[in-house]
Amino acid sequence: MTSAAQLRKTARSLPETTEDGGAFTVGGAVFAALVDKQVTLRLPASEVDELLAAHPTAARDSGGVRVPLADIDGRQLNHWVWRAWLAHAPEHLARTATAAVAGESGDLPRAIGRPATRALGNAGITTLDQVAAMTEAELLALHGMGPKAVRILREALAETGRSLAG
Repeated sequence: MTSAAQLRKTARSLPETTEDGGAFTVGGAVFAALVDKQVTLRLPASEVDELLAAHPTAARDSGGVRVPLADIDGRQLNHWVWRAWLAHAPEHLARTATAAVAGESGDLPRAIGRPATRALGNAGITTLDQVAAMTEAELLALHGMGPKAVRILREALAETGRSLAG
């Protein structure tokens, strides 16, 4: 189960995302919307089928796929919001974000490993500045993020005079 607050936090953490009345946009295109405790995600057709198969209470919607927030856990929500954002982000943003997730750009240390890099990318986190805004507990709650990766991130932040929140 997840909350509207988590949806907002995840969506707003993605580059150049804006929110207006529960609709989240990037480059002028809506990629997610929150209405009556349900999230509508605008995904490519192949991913719509995957989400429908994964969540029995999900339903096709004229704007994509609608899922009750109570029926999706936070990690899954983060993944699907990221995928919807990626499908609608301008090419330069999508390319940069995808490269960061793959460890090819951004300033995340490669030493954290692929699972941790993917976990951060799925949450829309591609820079150490974004990591600095998180607490250790928030980082550890991401699927794929372990104590070693958190330690490496903490050390990388310390090298630039920053630290984790909280």
